[in-house]
Amino acid sequence: MSARTENDARANRIGAVDAVVVGAGFAGLYAVYKLRSLGLTVQGVEAAAGVGGTWYWNRYPGARCDVESVDYSYSFSRELEQEWNWSEKYATQPEILEYINHVADRFHLRDNFLFDTRVTSAELDEESLRWEVRTDRGDVLSARYCLFATGALSTANMPNIPGRETFTGDTHHTGHWPHEGVDFTGRKVGIIGTGSSGIQSIPLIAEQAEHLYVFQRSANYSVPAGNETWDDEMRRAIKAGYDERRRLSWESGGGSPYNAHPKSALEVSDEERRDAYETRWKLGGVLFAKTFPDQTKTEAANATAREFAEEKIRRLVDDPAVADRLIPDDHPIGTKRIVTDTNYFETYNRPNVTLVDLKAAPIDSITPSGITTVDAEYPLDTLVFATGFDAMTGALDRMRIVGRDGVSLAEYWSEGPKTYLGLGVPGFPNLFVVTGPGSPSVLANMVLGAEQHIDWIAGCIAHLWEKDHDAVEASVPATEQWVEHCRELAAQTLFPLANSWYMGANIPGKPRVFMPYIGGFGAYGRICADVAEEGFRGFEFSRSRARLADPVG
Repeated sequence: MSARTENDARANRIGAVDAVVVGAGFAGLYAVYKLRSLGLTVQGVEAAAGVGGTWYWNRYPGARCDVESVDYSYSFSRELEQEWNWSEKYATQPEILEYINHVADRFHLRDNFLFDTRVTSAELDEESLRWEVRTDRGDVLSARYCLFATGALSTANMPNIPGRETFTGDTHHTGHWPHEGVDFTGRKVGIIGTGSSGIQSIPLIAEQAEHLYVFQRSANYSVPAGNETWDDEMRRAIKAGYDERRRLSWESGGGSPYNAHPKSALEVSDEERRDAYETRWKLGGVLFAKTFPDQTKTEAANATAREFAEEKIRRLVDDPAVADRLIPDDHPIGTKRIVTDTNYFETYNRPNVTLVDLKAAPIDSITPSGITTVDAEYPLDTLVFATGFDAMTGALDRMRIVGRDGVSLAEYWSEGPKTYLGLGVPGFPNLFVVTGPGSPSVLANMVLGAEQHIDWIAGCIAHLWEKDHDAVEASVPATEQWVEHCRELAAQTLFPLANSWYMGANIPGKPRVFMPYIGGFGAYGRICADVAEEGFRGFEFSRSRARLADPVG
C-alpha cells in the first residue's frame, strides 16, 4: 500500500481529536510528543511527504544550520542527547534531517501525522469552542486545541519579475530544492539573492558551473562558519557537560551557551575590543552580532563591529572594486541576520564568477534565454531563486483561520501580527502559535524555543483542565500591552533601520513591523514562567455555550 493510500485510509477514520498539530518540523514533532504525554489524542498534519519542516524542503547545496549542532537539538531527553553523535560543529541539512527522522522513529511520532496533506482552513465553532480543521485532501477534523507549528521560514518568496514564466531553462528555488539534487556542470547559472541560502549555495554552485552570475539585490554580512569535525573525545566532553551547556543556553539571550561581553564596545580598549571580535569571528556565524551588549543598539558601537567585518571581507576578496560591492551600505551589521558561510567571499576570486550589482543596474526582465538588466544581457541555462521567505506569518496567512464573530486571523493581523507572548491571539481560543511573532523566534535557537513554547502550552492546557474550563485565549489588553512592549524594545535598537525580513520588508504590501521579541531568550522565558505562576495572567478562561446551557451535561 502506498503512503498516499495509507493516508487516505487513515483520513477516513479521523473525526474528533483533542488536538491538531500543523507541521512536522522540530516544533510539530515535539508538540505531538508532549501532548500525547498528557493523554491527549493528537493528529498532526504535514504538507511534505516526511518529517523535517524547513530541513525537509531546504536541500540546496551548502545548506547548514547557523547554530552549533549540539545546541540545535532537543533537550527533553537525556538519553537522546547521549546516544546521538553529531559529526561536526555546524551540521549540514542531510545530517539534521537524519537526526529529525531518528527522533520521529525513536519516539514513534510518524503514526500521528497525515503527510502530503496541507491544512487549508481552521474555523472556530463558537457553540462548542472546538476547531473545524479542513485539508486539501478533503479531511475534516474537529479539535479542542490547534497548535500551529508551521515554522518561521517555511513559505518561499518568489519575486514578481517581468517575464519570469517565459524562461526556458531550468528554474529552482532554494526553499524547494529537488531531492535528487541539481547538476550544474557545464552550465551558465544565474542566482538571484544573497541571503543565507544564496551565500551558502554560491560557493558550491561555482565549483560546478561553467559560469555563475550572482545577481545581488543587497549585500549582506557573512561570517565564516569556522566549522570543524567532532571526534569521539570531543563528543564525550560535550556530552559530559551537556547539563551546564543547556543551563547556560536557557538563560542566554539567544538560546546558545554564550553571552555578550560584560562591557560596552566603547568602554574597552581597542585591543580588548579587537580580541573580543576576533574570538567571535573564529567561533563563526551569527554570534558575531552579539559580541557586545550595545552592538546593535547604538551606531557608535555598531561601527566598531562593522569596521572589523569590512576589514575581514577586504582581505578575502582580491578585487577591491568587487569587495566594495560586497560590503553592505544600507544597514547596521547584525540588523539583518548575519549569514554563516564556507568560502563565500573567496568565491568571487574565481574567474568563472561574476557579481552583478542590481542596485547599480536593476533587472529589467527575465527573458526566455536569461536575464536582462538595464545595461546588459546575461544568457543562462539555469536560474536559481535564493529569494527567501515570507517570514514568520507567511504560512499562517495562507490558511483561512477564522475565530470569534467570523473574524479571520488575516483580518486581525492586517496592520501587523498581534499576539500575547507570541503564543495566543484574542478571539482565537485554544489556538496556539509556536515560535511565531511576538516571541524570540528567529532571534534565538529555534529548537529550544519550540520546547519552551510547547512546554508552556502543555502547562496551560493542564491548568485549563484543573479549573474545569473548555477554552483559553489571550485578552485584548494583555495583547495590546505586549505588542507595545515589543515595539518599544525594538525601537531602542538599530533593527528597525534595516529593510529586513524581520520587518516583512521583503514582501510587497506586508506591514512594516518588527515581528520578533528582542528582549532575549532567557528574559522571555522568565516572563512566560511568571505569567504561568500567576494563574496565566493576561489569558481568559471560558466554558462552551453548550456546557453553560446544560451544566449537568
